[in-house]
Amino acid sequence: MSAIYKTEAGEQELRRRYQEELRTWPVPADHLRVPTREGETFVLASGPANAPPVVLLHGSGANATMWRQDAAAWARHFRTYAVDLVGEPGLSAPSRPPLSSGAHRLWLDDVLEGLGLVDTALVGTSLGGWMALDYAAHRPDRVRRLALLCPGGVGAQKVGWLFATLLLRPFGHRGRRRSVLVATGLDALSAGPALDRISLTFEQFRPRTERLPVFSDDTLRRLTMPVQVSVGERDAMFDSAGTASRVRRCVPHASVHVLPGVGHAILDRSGAVLEFLRA
Repeated sequence: MSAIYKTEAGEQELRRRYQEELRTWPVPADHLRVPTREGETFVLASGPANAPPVVLLHGSGANATMWRQDAAAWARHFRTYAVDLVGEPGLSAPSRPPLSSGAHRLWLDDVLEGLGLVDTALVGTSLGGWMALDYAAHRPDRVRRLALLCPGGVGAQKVGWLFATLLLRPFGHRGRRRSVLVATGLDALSAGPALDRISLTFEQFRPRTERLPVFSDDTLRRLTMPVQVSVGERDAMFDSAGTASRVRRCVPHASVHVLPGVGHAILDRSGAVLEFLRA
């Protein structure tokens, strides 16, 4: 059993459910296994092979299937590569090098090389947004465009939601489901299936406890490519106002959107991101 799961049975159940979701992927897809210095990395590739590439990096506690609806729209125009981050509940290696070490940049170097990509557009959310921003700042010649959804490492990381989830933990499944609502800001009625899926994941998955390193102003100023940043006004995990303010100050050419009434989980941005990617 991998150390990132609580039980072997739980790991197998999450993998089984993941495979079921892959079988119903909304557009034709290739399942790729890319060797990297952190171990094998799983990539779900959709869209015309000769179309411009877009690499998608999901958040913590998730995998490539979080891009299900987005890929269905974007794959008509791009070759999308939904990458399972290492150390997360997907099909990639369970490796978790320290975020402050620069190892994730080298890992992503290996992924792009394995996919045959000299450069690409990057779309990342939350932890994946942190990785995408970090990569773009240190490899600007390899990133054509950068779209970030509630990225970590810019505004301050909040801890209040964590205390709330700890208080709810003794209440079993109902408590875990409520914890997901607190952390993501999703609506229980409209996001029922998503809530159940996330709740099941965290019943069996051990999330990272490492705080995301905060980018300096100088690092943010390295983002010379076109940049779009979307944050939820009610984000319980990151200071969205602080994120928007710092990006506007340090990356003045960036397009910044603060979404009213939205929490950490940003849904229904396929059209806006697509418009940015095609500009």
